[in-house]
Amino acid sequence: MTRGLLAVVVCALAADPAAAQAPPLRWGGDKNGGAPYIFEDAAGQLVGFEVEFADFLGKELGREPVFVQNQWDNLPELLKRGTDLDIVLNGYEFSAERHADTPTTVPYFVYSLRLIVPVTNTTVASWADLGRQKEPMTVGVLRGSASERYLQQRFGDAVKLESSETVTEMFDLVKEGRVTATVQDAPAATYYVLEGRYPELKVVDEPAGAGYYVILTKPGDDALRERLNEAIRKGIRSGKLRELYQKYKLWNAAQQRLSYLAEQPWPDVTNELDAAEGGEPPVAPTFRGVLDKLAWAAGRTLLLAFASFPLAMLLGVLVALGRVYGPWLVRAPLAVYVEVLRGTPLLLQLFVVFYLLPQLGVLLGSETLKEWLSLNKYVAAILTLAVNYSAAEAENYRAGLLAVPRGQLEAALALGMTPGVAIRRVVLPQAFRIVIPPVTNDFIALFKDTAVCSTIMIVELTGLYYQYKIYPSLVLELALAVGLLYLLMSYPMAVLANWLERRTATGGAR
Repeated sequence: MTRGLLAVVVCALAADPAAAQAPPLRWGGDKNGGAPYIFEDAAGQLVGFEVEFADFLGKELGREPVFVQNQWDNLPELLKRGTDLDIVLNGYEFSAERHADTPTTVPYFVYSLRLIVPVTNTTVASWADLGRQKEPMTVGVLRGSASERYLQQRFGDAVKLESSETVTEMFDLVKEGRVTATVQDAPAATYYVLEGRYPELKVVDEPAGAGYYVILTKPGDDALRERLNEAIRKGIRSGKLRELYQKYKLWNAAQQRLSYLAEQPWPDVTNELDAAEGGEPPVAPTFRGVLDKLAWAAGRTLLLAFASFPLAMLLGVLVALGRVYGPWLVRAPLAVYVEVLRGTPLLLQLFVVFYLLPQLGVLLGSETLKEWLSLNKYVAAILTLAVNYSAAEAENYRAGLLAVPRGQLEAALALGMTPGVAIRRVVLPQAFRIVIPPVTNDFIALFKDTAVCSTIMIVELTGLYYQYKIYPSLVLELALAVGLLYLLMSYPMAVLANWLERRTATGGAR
């Protein structure tokens, strides 16, 4: 019977070879990038010009397209693992180094960069205005994008770059006046600004920094890359791509170059910068070239940790005292405070403080409140870290207070001390001695948790790593350097904690 069943399966596969030989086309992208690339409509369906482009490719290859969500700047690394993705299709710009790391297809879109400012801005009317200011102008970009590299190449230190992970976050910051201008790829500028979804913003000057969107493939998968190239060429020749781009209002004169590029050897004919700008293809940075930035990033990490943790300790002590010695009207809200902070992610808390608090002023129609709640990024980071860690410190100190024998407090009161003096001079010193290990552990953890501050444009150690991980030649060296710096920062704290434990234990024995 087993042989008969096996024969049936073999015959079924032979009758339908596509079922056995056509695995799904797993394509990676990031919905956080938003429209018009990949996004969800009101019905929750995945839409966007790259979604429809993936459907077209799947049809041409005879494979069912399956979308795989991942963070944008992690997609190339996920692709190189070899087991999770077949291709990456999400507005990845061509560069020679990227092509060497993850071979690219012929271009499927010709992009350009657009300069966007608030409609009330009269200072910036052209690209050249970015470099004419006495002080470096703050310009927002997407982290690891072509716009970031373009501005570094063209303006250098004349502009101060602030990077975010999503387009809409940056548009909101420009709208609120917290960033002077932003440079985004033309598709995003068209969808959000030119089509009126952000009426507070405007596009100025002509497009600059032209380049090409390409599909990334796994190293060694030349067969799939060639099939993708043929599918793209077919879409260009048949007018399918033009029809698709017209649907999303992305077709322009620059796209006519696709017909030429698709028929040429790839990538021999490419230029990464618009020749009209007089630019040259950017050279990938070296590890030695980013050492000074690594030092600055380490300094920011130390600043965030040493500024926030003392505040966390102070808040933690006050909350612990209230929960242990306060009346129930004090204990109840403090218990809620601790549970809310412990039960919600630090990243979400940081997002609320930096991005959403200013919207409260907008909802209430108060420009003054909006400005007051638009916190400086460092203030927002330090405040959020301190409040978040205060919950953990409160529990540490509460455990320490409860571990002190009650007889100690009673004896102090019997000697005539007031409750406040007894707690301050008798109970708290013993509690502090008890909680040294967990408090030190939290401080070490705080060093690593400063990494979330990169989401609000603070370039600390992890933020710097993400900024430069787009250069494959830097990834390993930079990762090792960042890890070593974190270790060098945290290890002395562990040594100090051990010393304090021995010192206090000796003092206690006396």
